Amino acid sequence: MIIVFVAYIIVLIGIVAYSARRSKTNDDFVLGGKKISGFSLALSERATGESAWLLLGLTGIAYSEGMAAIWIAIGCVSGILFLWTFLAEPLQKLTAETGALTVPGLFSKKFKGTQRSFGILSSLIIIFFFVLYIAAQFSGAGKIFNDTFSIDPFWGMVIGSALVTVYTMLGGFITVVATDAFQAVLMVVTCVVLPIVALGIAATYNINIAEAMANADYFVPLNSTSVKQATGGLLIVNGLSWAFGYTGQPQLLTRMMAMRNKKETRQSRWLAVIWTLLAYIGAFMIGIIGYKLVQAGALGDAASSVANDAEKILPAMVMTLLNPILAGILLSGAVSAMMSTASSQLMVVSSSMTEDFYLHVTRRKIEEKRMLALNKILTLVVGLVGFLLAITMEDTVYGLVSYAWSGIGASFGPAIVLLIFWKKFSRAGVFASLITGTLSAVIWKTWLADPTGVSERLASYLLALFMAILFSLLVPEKAPRNASQISTK
Repeated sequence: MIIVFVAYIIVLIGIVAYSARRSKTNDDFVLGGKKISGFSLALSERATGESAWLLLGLTGIAYSEGMAAIWIAIGCVSGILFLWTFLAEPLQKLTAETGALTVPGLFSKKFKGTQRSFGILSSLIIIFFFVLYIAAQFSGAGKIFNDTFSIDPFWGMVIGSALVTVYTMLGGFITVVATDAFQAVLMVVTCVVLPIVALGIAATYNINIAEAMANADYFVPLNSTSVKQATGGLLIVNGLSWAFGYTGQPQLLTRMMAMRNKKETRQSRWLAVIWTLLAYIGAFMIGIIGYKLVQAGALGDAASSVANDAEKILPAMVMTLLNPILAGILLSGAVSAMMSTASSQLMVVSSSMTEDFYLHVTRRKIEEKRMLALNKILTLVVGLVGFLLAITMEDTVYGLVSYAWSGIGASFGPAIVLLIFWKKFSRAGVFASLITGTLSAVIWKTWLADPTGVSERLASYLLALFMAILFSLLVPEKAPRNASQISTK
Protein backbone atom coordinates (compact mmCIF):
# COMPACT_ATOMS: atom_id res chain seq x y z
CA MET A 1 0.00 0.00 0.00
CA ILE A 2 2.87 2.36 0.81
CA ILE A 3 4.50 1.56 -2.55
CA VAL A 4 1.29 2.42 -4.41
CA PHE A 5 0.93 5.68 -2.51
CA VAL A 6 4.56 6.62 -3.20
CA ALA A 7 3.92 5.89 -6.89
CA TYR A 8 0.96 8.28 -6.73
CA ILE A 9 3.19 11.00 -5.27
CA ILE A 10 5.80 10.40 -8.02
CA VAL A 11 3.15 10.72 -10.75
CA LEU A 12 1.89 13.89 -9.09
CA ILE A 13 5.40 15.36 -9.03
CA GLY A 14 5.79 14.49 -12.71
CA ILE A 15 2.55 16.29 -13.59
CA VAL A 16 3.64 19.32 -11.56
CA ALA A 17 7.10 19.44 -13.22
CA TYR A 18 5.60 19.21 -16.72
CA SER A 19 2.71 21.62 -16.26
CA ALA A 20 4.69 24.24 -14.31
CA ARG A 21 6.78 24.94 -17.42
CA ARG A 22 3.67 26.31 -19.16
CA SER A 23 3.07 28.90 -16.45
CA LYS A 24 5.19 31.80 -17.71
CA THR A 25 3.17 34.96 -17.06
CA ASN A 26 1.04 36.32 -14.25
CA ASP A 27 -2.11 35.72 -16.34
CA ASP A 28 -1.02 32.08 -16.69
CA PHE A 29 -0.46 31.80 -12.94
CA VAL A 30 -3.82 33.36 -11.99
CA LEU A 31 -6.25 32.00 -14.65
CA GLY A 32 -4.32 29.77 -17.04
CA GLY A 33 -3.97 32.19 -19.94
CA LYS A 34 -6.58 30.27 -22.00
CA LYS A 35 -4.12 27.38 -22.33
CA ILE A 36 -6.27 24.70 -20.69
CA SER A 37 -8.80 22.35 -22.34
CA GLY A 38 -12.46 22.34 -21.34
CA PHE A 39 -12.38 18.70 -20.19
CA SER A 40 -9.43 19.40 -17.87
CA LEU A 41 -11.24 22.41 -16.43
CA ALA A 42 -14.42 20.36 -15.89
CA LEU A 43 -12.52 17.63 -14.02
CA SER A 44 -10.67 20.29 -12.06
CA GLU A 45 -13.92 22.02 -11.10
CA ARG A 46 -15.41 18.77 -9.84
CA ALA A 47 -12.31 17.73 -7.88
CA THR A 48 -12.10 21.23 -6.43
CA GLY A 49 -15.80 21.38 -5.58
CA GLU A 50 -15.89 18.19 -3.54
CA SER A 51 -12.66 17.96 -1.56
CA ALA A 52 -12.29 16.13 1.73
CA TRP A 53 -15.92 17.14 2.23
CA LEU A 54 -17.11 14.44 -0.20
CA LEU A 55 -14.95 11.50 0.89
CA LEU A 56 -14.83 12.31 4.60
CA GLY A 57 -17.64 14.78 5.34
CA LEU A 58 -20.51 13.30 3.31
CA THR A 59 -19.57 9.68 4.04
CA GLY A 60 -19.41 10.56 7.75
CA ILE A 61 -22.80 12.30 7.71
CA ALA A 62 -24.38 9.38 5.82
CA TYR A 63 -22.86 7.00 8.38
CA SER A 64 -24.11 8.94 11.41
CA GLU A 65 -27.50 10.15 10.10
CA GLY A 66 -28.49 7.35 7.73
CA MET A 67 -30.91 7.98 4.86
CA ALA A 68 -31.93 11.30 6.41
CA ALA A 69 -28.64 12.65 5.02
CA ILE A 70 -29.80 12.09 1.44
CA TRP A 71 -31.21 15.62 1.30
CA ILE A 72 -27.69 17.00 1.66
CA ALA A 73 -26.52 14.93 -1.32
CA ILE A 74 -29.53 15.99 -3.39
CA GLY A 75 -28.91 19.63 -2.49
CA CYS A 76 -25.28 19.44 -3.60
CA VAL A 77 -26.08 17.68 -6.87
CA SER A 78 -28.82 20.22 -7.62
CA GLY A 79 -26.38 23.08 -7.06
CA ILE A 80 -23.80 21.53 -9.38
CA LEU A 81 -26.37 20.95 -12.14
CA PHE A 82 -27.57 24.57 -11.86
CA LEU A 83 -24.00 25.85 -11.98
CA TRP A 84 -23.11 23.97 -15.17
CA THR A 85 -26.48 24.39 -16.87
CA PHE A 86 -27.23 28.08 -16.26
CA LEU A 87 -24.04 29.86 -15.14
CA ALA A 88 -21.13 28.26 -17.02
CA GLU A 89 -21.77 29.77 -20.47
CA PRO A 90 -22.63 33.30 -19.24
CA LEU A 91 -19.50 33.31 -17.06
CA GLN A 92 -17.30 32.27 -19.99
CA LYS A 93 -18.82 35.02 -22.14
CA LEU A 94 -18.58 37.63 -19.39
CA THR A 95 -14.90 36.85 -18.81
CA ALA A 96 -14.09 37.01 -22.52
CA GLU A 97 -15.73 40.44 -22.79
CA THR A 98 -14.29 41.98 -19.62
CA GLY A 99 -10.87 40.33 -19.36
CA ALA A 100 -11.40 39.79 -15.61
CA LEU A 101 -8.97 37.41 -13.88
CA THR A 102 -10.93 36.94 -10.64
CA VAL A 103 -14.58 36.78 -9.56
CA PRO A 104 -14.43 40.19 -7.83
CA GLY A 105 -12.94 41.48 -11.08
CA LEU A 106 -16.23 40.68 -12.84
CA PHE A 107 -18.03 43.21 -10.63
CA SER A 108 -15.32 45.84 -10.99
CA LYS A 109 -15.32 45.56 -14.79
CA LYS A 110 -19.10 45.85 -14.93
CA PHE A 111 -19.42 48.84 -12.59
CA LYS A 112 -16.73 51.34 -13.50
CA GLY A 113 -14.98 53.13 -10.66
CA THR A 114 -15.53 50.31 -8.15
CA GLN A 115 -12.24 48.47 -8.66
CA ARG A 116 -10.76 49.59 -5.35
CA SER A 117 -13.85 49.27 -3.13
CA PHE A 118 -15.05 45.94 -4.57
CA GLY A 119 -11.53 44.55 -4.73
CA ILE A 120 -10.63 45.28 -1.11
CA LEU A 121 -13.98 44.14 0.34
CA SER A 122 -14.09 40.95 -1.74
CA SER A 123 -10.52 39.96 -0.94
CA LEU A 124 -11.09 40.39 2.81
CA ILE A 125 -14.17 38.12 2.63
CA ILE A 126 -12.31 35.51 0.59
CA ILE A 127 -9.30 35.53 2.91
CA PHE A 128 -11.45 35.15 6.05
CA PHE A 129 -13.57 32.22 4.88
CA PHE A 130 -11.11 30.43 2.61
CA VAL A 131 -8.39 30.14 5.22
CA LEU A 132 -10.94 28.16 7.28
CA TYR A 133 -11.75 26.09 4.19
CA ILE A 134 -8.06 25.33 3.59
CA ALA A 135 -7.68 24.36 7.26
CA ALA A 136 -10.53 21.84 6.79
CA GLN A 137 -8.65 20.17 3.93
CA PHE A 138 -5.42 19.94 5.90
CA SER A 139 -7.36 18.50 8.84
CA GLY A 140 -8.79 15.88 6.48
CA ALA A 141 -5.27 14.91 5.42
CA GLY A 142 -4.33 14.34 9.05
CA LYS A 143 -7.27 11.96 9.54
CA ILE A 144 -6.48 9.96 6.39
CA PHE A 145 -2.78 9.51 7.16
CA ASN A 146 -3.55 8.66 10.78
CA ASP A 147 -6.03 5.91 9.94
CA THR A 148 -4.07 4.38 7.07
CA PHE A 149 -0.40 4.65 8.01
CA SER A 150 -0.84 5.25 11.77
CA ILE A 151 0.95 8.56 11.29
CA ASP A 152 0.27 11.12 13.98
CA PRO A 153 -2.45 13.53 12.68
CA PHE A 154 -0.02 16.44 13.13
CA TRP A 155 2.54 14.92 10.76
CA GLY A 156 -0.23 13.90 8.39
CA MET A 157 -1.24 17.55 8.17
CA VAL A 158 2.40 18.54 7.67
CA ILE A 159 2.75 16.15 4.72
CA GLY A 160 -0.54 17.14 3.10
CA SER A 161 -0.14 20.89 3.53
CA ALA A 162 3.49 20.89 2.36
CA LEU A 163 2.71 18.96 -0.83
CA VAL A 164 -0.22 21.17 -1.75
CA THR A 165 1.46 24.48 -0.96
CA VAL A 166 4.67 23.67 -2.85
CA TYR A 167 3.08 22.47 -6.08
CA THR A 168 0.57 25.32 -6.09
CA MET A 169 3.37 27.83 -5.61
CA LEU A 170 5.41 26.34 -8.46
CA GLY A 171 2.90 26.56 -11.31
CA GLY A 172 -0.23 28.34 -10.16
CA PHE A 173 -3.54 27.78 -11.93
CA ILE A 174 -2.14 25.62 -14.75
CA THR A 175 -0.45 23.23 -12.31
CA VAL A 176 -3.51 23.13 -10.06
CA VAL A 177 -5.83 22.21 -12.95
CA ALA A 178 -3.43 19.55 -14.29
CA THR A 179 -3.13 17.84 -10.90
CA ASP A 180 -6.88 18.25 -10.29
CA ALA A 181 -7.74 16.38 -13.50
CA PHE A 182 -5.59 13.43 -12.41
CA GLN A 183 -6.97 13.55 -8.89
CA ALA A 184 -10.59 13.74 -10.10
CA VAL A 185 -10.14 10.38 -11.82
CA LEU A 186 -8.80 8.80 -8.61
CA MET A 187 -11.62 10.32 -6.56
CA VAL A 188 -14.38 8.92 -8.76
CA VAL A 189 -12.65 5.51 -8.88
CA THR A 190 -12.72 5.48 -5.07
CA CYS A 191 -16.43 6.40 -5.03
CA VAL A 192 -17.30 3.64 -7.51
CA VAL A 193 -15.02 0.76 -6.49
CA LEU A 194 -15.34 0.89 -2.69
CA PRO A 195 -19.19 0.68 -2.56
CA ILE A 196 -19.16 -2.24 -5.01
CA VAL A 197 -16.63 -4.17 -2.89
CA ALA A 198 -18.51 -3.25 0.30
CA LEU A 199 -21.82 -4.48 -1.15
CA GLY A 200 -20.26 -7.85 -1.91
CA ILE A 201 -18.90 -8.16 1.63
CA ALA A 202 -22.24 -7.04 3.11
CA ALA A 203 -23.93 -9.90 1.22
CA THR A 204 -21.63 -12.43 2.93
CA TYR A 205 -22.96 -11.11 6.27
CA ASN A 206 -26.56 -11.47 5.02
CA ILE A 207 -27.02 -7.71 5.07
CA ASN A 208 -29.73 -6.55 2.66
CA ILE A 209 -28.79 -2.96 1.89
CA ALA A 210 -31.75 -2.36 -0.43
CA GLU A 211 -34.19 -3.46 2.25
CA ALA A 212 -32.44 -1.36 4.88
CA MET A 213 -32.68 1.71 2.67
CA ALA A 214 -36.35 1.08 1.91
CA ASN A 215 -37.23 0.79 5.59
CA ALA A 216 -35.06 3.69 6.77
CA ASP A 217 -36.39 6.97 8.11
CA TYR A 218 -35.72 9.78 5.64
CA PHE A 219 -36.86 12.57 7.96
CA VAL A 220 -35.19 11.80 11.31
CA PRO A 221 -31.39 11.32 11.62
CA LEU A 222 -30.15 8.09 13.20
CA ASN A 223 -28.44 9.99 16.01
CA SER A 224 -31.37 12.32 16.76
CA THR A 225 -31.58 10.98 20.33
CA SER A 226 -28.08 12.13 21.23
CA VAL A 227 -27.61 15.17 18.99
CA LYS A 228 -29.98 18.07 18.54
CA GLN A 229 -31.06 17.85 14.91
CA ALA A 230 -33.63 19.40 12.61
CA THR A 231 -36.25 16.87 11.49
CA GLY A 232 -39.02 16.60 8.94
CA GLY A 233 -39.47 19.53 6.58
CA LEU A 234 -36.73 21.57 8.25
CA LEU A 235 -34.25 18.75 7.75
CA ILE A 236 -35.12 18.62 4.04
CA VAL A 237 -34.82 22.39 3.56
CA ASN A 238 -31.50 22.57 5.44
CA GLY A 239 -30.08 19.73 3.35
CA LEU A 240 -31.25 21.18 0.04
CA SER A 241 -29.79 24.56 1.02
CA TRP A 242 -26.31 23.27 0.12
CA ALA A 243 -27.34 24.01 -3.49
CA PHE A 244 -27.22 27.78 -2.95
CA GLY A 245 -23.53 27.90 -2.12
CA TYR A 246 -22.40 26.63 -5.54
CA THR A 247 -23.40 29.89 -7.22
CA GLY A 248 -20.84 31.89 -5.26
CA GLN A 249 -17.71 29.74 -4.89
CA PRO A 250 -14.78 31.54 -6.62
CA GLN A 251 -12.70 28.35 -6.80
CA LEU A 252 -15.45 26.80 -8.99
CA LEU A 253 -16.49 29.88 -10.95
CA THR A 254 -12.92 30.51 -12.13
CA ARG A 255 -13.04 27.18 -14.00
CA MET A 256 -15.97 28.46 -16.07
CA MET A 257 -14.20 31.80 -16.50
CA ALA A 258 -11.10 30.03 -17.88
CA MET A 259 -13.07 28.20 -20.62
CA ARG A 260 -11.87 29.10 -24.12
CA ASN A 261 -15.24 29.19 -25.91
CA LYS A 262 -18.93 28.31 -25.70
CA LYS A 263 -18.52 24.95 -27.49
CA GLU A 264 -15.96 23.67 -24.98
CA THR A 265 -18.15 24.84 -22.11
CA ARG A 266 -21.13 22.83 -23.40
CA GLN A 267 -19.05 19.70 -24.04
CA SER A 268 -17.47 19.88 -20.59
CA ARG A 269 -20.87 20.15 -18.92
CA TRP A 270 -21.67 16.49 -19.59
CA LEU A 271 -18.39 15.28 -18.16
CA ALA A 272 -19.02 17.30 -14.98
CA VAL A 273 -22.58 15.97 -14.62
CA ILE A 274 -21.60 12.30 -15.09
CA TRP A 275 -18.70 12.65 -12.63
CA THR A 276 -21.00 14.25 -10.07
CA LEU A 277 -23.65 11.52 -10.22
CA LEU A 278 -21.10 8.71 -9.92
CA ALA A 279 -19.18 10.38 -7.08
CA TYR A 280 -22.17 11.42 -4.97
CA ILE A 281 -24.04 8.13 -5.26
CA GLY A 282 -20.86 6.26 -4.37
CA ALA A 283 -19.88 8.47 -1.43
CA PHE A 284 -23.37 8.35 0.06
CA MET A 285 -23.48 4.56 -0.26
CA ILE A 286 -20.10 4.24 1.46
CA GLY A 287 -21.57 5.82 4.59
CA ILE A 288 -24.79 3.77 4.48
CA ILE A 289 -23.08 0.43 3.86
CA GLY A 290 -20.32 1.27 6.35
CA TYR A 291 -22.89 1.70 9.13
CA LYS A 292 -24.33 -1.77 8.50
CA LEU A 293 -20.87 -3.33 8.32
CA VAL A 294 -19.89 -1.82 11.68
CA GLN A 295 -23.12 -3.17 13.21
CA ALA A 296 -22.29 -6.62 11.85
CA GLY A 297 -18.72 -6.48 13.20
CA ALA A 298 -17.22 -6.66 9.70
CA LEU A 299 -14.68 -3.87 10.29
CA GLY A 300 -13.14 -5.42 13.40
CA ASP A 301 -10.88 -3.14 15.45
CA ALA A 302 -11.19 -0.31 12.90
CA ALA A 303 -14.76 0.25 14.10
CA SER A 304 -13.46 1.80 17.32
CA SER A 305 -11.95 4.77 15.46
CA VAL A 306 -15.25 5.30 13.63
CA ALA A 307 -17.15 5.29 16.91
CA ASN A 308 -15.17 8.35 17.99
CA ASP A 309 -15.25 10.08 14.60
CA ALA A 310 -17.77 9.14 11.88
CA GLU A 311 -15.63 10.89 9.26
CA LYS A 312 -13.13 8.04 9.52
CA ILE A 313 -15.53 5.48 8.03
CA LEU A 314 -13.97 5.58 4.55
CA PRO A 315 -10.35 5.07 5.68
CA ALA A 316 -11.54 2.31 8.03
CA MET A 317 -13.34 0.50 5.19
CA VAL A 318 -10.39 0.89 2.83
CA MET A 319 -7.95 -0.55 5.38
CA THR A 320 -10.21 -3.45 6.43
CA LEU A 321 -11.95 -4.57 3.23
CA LEU A 322 -9.37 -4.19 0.46
CA ASN A 323 -6.07 -5.75 -0.50
CA PRO A 324 -3.05 -3.45 -0.10
CA ILE A 325 -2.69 -2.52 -3.79
CA LEU A 326 -6.32 -1.50 -4.21
CA ALA A 327 -6.26 0.15 -0.78
CA GLY A 328 -3.27 2.24 -1.88
CA ILE A 329 -5.09 3.38 -5.02
CA LEU A 330 -8.26 4.34 -3.13
CA LEU A 331 -6.23 5.99 -0.38
CA SER A 332 -4.63 8.12 -3.07
CA GLY A 333 -8.13 9.11 -4.17
CA ALA A 334 -8.99 10.22 -0.66
CA VAL A 335 -5.81 12.28 -0.37
CA SER A 336 -6.52 13.71 -3.83
CA ALA A 337 -9.86 15.02 -2.58
CA MET A 338 -8.09 17.15 -0.02
CA MET A 339 -5.23 18.28 -2.22
CA SER A 340 -7.32 19.32 -5.21
CA THR A 341 -9.53 21.67 -3.22
CA ALA A 342 -6.81 23.08 -0.96
CA SER A 343 -4.63 23.94 -3.95
CA SER A 344 -7.50 25.73 -5.73
CA GLN A 345 -8.35 27.70 -2.61
CA LEU A 346 -4.73 28.69 -2.13
CA MET A 347 -4.85 30.03 -5.70
CA VAL A 348 -8.06 31.98 -5.10
CA VAL A 349 -6.76 33.57 -1.89
CA SER A 350 -3.31 34.50 -3.22
CA SER A 351 -4.66 35.90 -6.51
CA SER A 352 -7.35 37.86 -4.68
CA MET A 353 -4.75 39.32 -2.31
CA THR A 354 -2.67 40.54 -5.26
CA GLU A 355 -5.23 41.34 -8.01
CA ASP A 356 -8.09 42.59 -5.82
CA PHE A 357 -6.35 43.91 -2.70
CA TYR A 358 -2.68 44.84 -3.13
CA LEU A 359 -2.98 46.55 -6.50
CA HIS A 360 -5.97 48.63 -5.38
CA VAL A 361 -4.49 49.60 -2.01
CA THR A 362 -1.10 50.64 -3.38
CA ARG A 363 -2.49 51.99 -6.69
CA ARG A 364 0.83 51.20 -8.34
CA LYS A 365 1.63 49.31 -11.48
CA ILE A 366 3.93 46.37 -10.87
CA GLU A 367 6.04 44.69 -13.52
CA GLU A 368 5.08 41.18 -14.60
CA LYS A 369 7.94 39.31 -12.91
CA ARG A 370 7.44 41.02 -9.55
CA MET A 371 3.69 40.34 -9.65
CA LEU A 372 4.32 36.67 -10.35
CA ALA A 373 6.83 36.46 -7.49
CA LEU A 374 4.38 38.16 -5.12
CA ASN A 375 1.66 35.65 -6.01
CA LYS A 376 3.99 32.76 -5.24
CA ILE A 377 5.12 34.22 -1.91
CA LEU A 378 1.53 34.84 -0.81
CA THR A 379 0.60 31.26 -1.76
CA LEU A 380 3.27 30.02 0.63
CA VAL A 381 2.11 32.36 3.42
CA VAL A 382 -1.56 31.35 3.07
CA GLY A 383 -0.63 27.67 3.13
CA LEU A 384 1.28 28.19 6.38
CA VAL A 385 -1.64 30.04 7.99
CA GLY A 386 -4.07 27.30 6.92
CA PHE A 387 -1.80 24.67 8.47
CA LEU A 388 -1.57 26.58 11.77
CA LEU A 389 -5.36 26.82 11.94
CA ALA A 390 -5.76 23.12 11.11
CA ILE A 391 -3.65 22.06 14.10
CA THR A 392 -5.44 24.39 16.54
CA MET A 393 -9.13 24.03 15.54
CA GLU A 394 -11.20 21.07 16.76
CA ASP A 395 -14.24 21.33 14.47
CA THR A 396 -15.03 18.52 12.00
CA VAL A 397 -14.27 18.73 8.27
CA TYR A 398 -18.04 18.90 7.68
CA GLY A 399 -18.46 21.72 10.20
CA LEU A 400 -15.60 23.84 8.87
CA VAL A 401 -16.65 23.38 5.25
CA SER A 402 -20.30 24.15 6.04
CA TYR A 403 -19.33 27.43 7.73
CA ALA A 404 -16.93 28.58 5.00
CA TRP A 405 -19.30 27.39 2.26
CA SER A 406 -22.14 29.42 3.78
CA GLY A 407 -20.12 32.61 4.10
CA ILE A 408 -18.60 32.56 0.61
CA GLY A 409 -21.78 31.31 -1.07
CA ALA A 410 -24.02 33.89 0.57
CA SER A 411 -21.61 36.76 -0.10
CA PHE A 412 -20.88 36.14 -3.79
CA GLY A 413 -23.74 33.84 -4.88
CA PRO A 414 -26.64 36.34 -5.02
CA ALA A 415 -24.34 38.94 -6.61
CA ILE A 416 -23.20 36.57 -9.38
CA VAL A 417 -26.72 35.33 -10.15
CA LEU A 418 -28.15 38.86 -10.28
CA LEU A 419 -25.19 40.15 -12.31
CA ILE A 420 -25.94 37.59 -15.00
CA PHE A 421 -29.74 37.48 -14.98
CA TRP A 422 -31.03 40.90 -13.82
CA LYS A 423 -30.48 44.13 -15.77
CA LYS A 424 -31.41 46.38 -12.84
CA PHE A 425 -28.70 45.02 -10.57
CA SER A 426 -26.60 47.92 -9.27
CA ARG A 427 -23.31 48.47 -7.48
CA ALA A 428 -25.28 49.13 -4.28
CA GLY A 429 -26.74 45.64 -4.68
CA VAL A 430 -23.24 44.15 -4.94
CA PHE A 431 -22.17 45.84 -1.70
CA ALA A 432 -25.39 44.67 -0.02
CA SER A 433 -24.82 41.06 -1.10
CA LEU A 434 -21.17 40.96 0.00
CA ILE A 435 -21.72 42.62 3.38
CA THR A 436 -25.03 40.94 4.27
CA GLY A 437 -23.83 37.49 3.21
CA THR A 438 -20.70 37.73 5.35
CA LEU A 439 -22.28 39.19 8.48
CA SER A 440 -25.39 36.99 8.40
CA ALA A 441 -23.34 33.80 8.00
CA VAL A 442 -21.22 34.66 11.04
CA ILE A 443 -24.12 35.90 13.19
CA TRP A 444 -26.50 33.08 12.27
CA LYS A 445 -23.88 30.38 12.81
CA THR A 446 -22.87 31.83 16.18
CA TRP A 447 -26.22 32.71 17.76
CA LEU A 448 -29.24 31.65 15.71
CA ALA A 449 -28.61 28.28 14.03
CA ASP A 450 -29.25 26.16 17.14
CA PRO A 451 -32.29 28.04 18.53
CA THR A 452 -34.07 28.21 15.14
CA GLY A 453 -32.94 24.91 13.64
CA VAL A 454 -32.37 26.73 10.33
CA SER A 455 -28.87 26.36 8.86
CA GLU A 456 -26.68 29.37 8.18
CA ARG A 457 -26.40 28.16 4.56
CA LEU A 458 -30.08 28.86 3.95
CA ALA A 459 -30.63 31.93 6.13
CA SER A 460 -27.54 33.90 5.07
CA TYR A 461 -28.10 33.30 1.34
CA LEU A 462 -31.75 34.36 1.39
CA LEU A 463 -30.97 37.44 3.49
CA ALA A 464 -28.15 38.47 1.13
CA LEU A 465 -30.34 37.92 -1.94
CA PHE A 466 -33.15 40.01 -0.46
CA MET A 467 -30.82 42.87 0.48
CA ALA A 468 -29.10 42.80 -2.94
CA ILE A 469 -32.47 43.19 -4.70
CA LEU A 470 -33.70 45.81 -2.23
CA PHE A 471 -30.63 48.05 -2.51
CA SER A 472 -30.55 47.71 -6.30
CA LEU A 473 -34.10 49.07 -6.38
CA LEU A 474 -33.43 51.77 -3.77
CA VAL A 475 -30.09 52.89 -5.26
CA PRO A 476 -30.20 52.14 -9.00
CA GLU A 477 -27.40 52.87 -11.45
CA LYS A 478 -27.69 56.54 -12.42
CA ALA A 479 -25.40 56.69 -15.42
CA PRO A 480 -26.36 54.79 -18.61
CA ARG A 481 -24.17 51.91 -19.73
CA ASN A 482 -21.40 53.04 -22.05
CA ALA A 483 -19.72 51.09 -24.81
CA SER A 484 -17.10 49.60 -22.53
CA GLN A 485 -19.70 48.03 -20.28
CA ILE A 486 -21.10 44.68 -21.29
CA SER A 487 -24.66 43.50 -21.48
CA THR A 488 -25.54 40.43 -19.47
CA LYS A 489 -28.77 39.73 -21.30
